[in-house]
Amino acid sequence: MKTFKDTLIAFLKEEEGLTTVEYAVAGSLVAAVLVVSFTELGTAVGGAINTLCTNVGGTDCDGA
Repeated sequence: MKTFKDTLIAFLKEEEGLTTVEYAVAGSLVAAVLVVSFTELGTAVGGAINTLCTNVGGTDCDGA
């Protein structure tokens, strides 16, 4: 019968869990980069649309 100490040592030596954590961290970083990128892209596109609206003489260019 394994003791708690043996079970704990076996758990700490297992590397499969570490791989899962690495994938979780990498996935989180990718998700964060995508959120920031799309937020910046949305702001830039909104500004470009407002500029075009103003240049063509639109009266309601604020998007409201």
